Amino acid sequence: MTTETQSAGSRPATIDIDNLTIDYVTDETRLRAVEGLDFHIEAGEFVAVLGPSGCGKSTVLRALAGLLRPSAGTVRIAGVPVTGPRRDVGVVFQDPTLLPWKNVLENVLLPGRIMKLDRDWCLKRARYLLALVGLETFEAYYPSQLSGGMRQRVGIARGLLHDPAVLLMDEPFGALDAMTRELMNLEIQRIWRDMRKTVLFITHSIPEAVFLADRIVVLTSRPGRLQEVVDCRLPRPRTTAVMNSREFGDLTARLRGVFGIESRID
Repeated sequence: MTTETQSAGSRPATIDIDNLTIDYVTDETRLRAVEGLDFHIEAGEFVAVLGPSGCGKSTVLRALAGLLRPSAGTVRIAGVPVTGPRRDVGVVFQDPTLLPWKNVLENVLLPGRIMKLDRDWCLKRARYLLALVGLETFEAYYPSQLSGGMRQRVGIARGLLHDPAVLLMDEPFGALDAMTRELMNLEIQRIWRDMRKTVLFITHSIPEAVFLADRIVVLTSRPGRLQEVVDCRLPRPRTTAVMNSREFGDLTARLRGVFGIESRID
């Protein structure tokens, strides 16, 4: 079977969030995580969502992944309301949660088994993706034999196996050391340029958001509301040298000002 027949949709898709409100409800309490959120993402765009801890960033991503039902408002991908997990969406979490008893190749192939996709097509695509993330010689390795950055690369390959139109990334590099995180930022930019998926990238790191994104959606403290959307017009492809540029410094300073943290920066 061809890629087109097995793929959920290799063309990137739009994302629309309209008046999104999400409450977490228990028998005794109601906690509003997100309130009245509106924004649009163009097909193929790389958008970062930035905000303080607990502002509802991950909640927004879980709603887009079909893992949370909105209390009010709608989320749509390619114009279709999200009512549950979808085949045109890939998700990469901070913890890649690889199965320790399966090797790298088998972990990448897992979504294909769940979705009952053609085995031969999945095997070919898995090997292509492992080469894309620089792990083509690690097929037979187990998660315990990999570094944190390598495990996260496996998670990215797994999230892309079924050729989704949208890739949702929930602070995927937050647990990595600074040097590995910088390397992974370069890698995910390269992968995005090669594959041109629509990417929604959750982060609490201002420099990471500025380095990666076309636009940055800034949320307020809980409940998360839209504070502003910041354009990042830095030239692409971006290398680490851009971090020394005046434009990069101006953008990061502006965003620090939004959060009122200039006085806490050395």
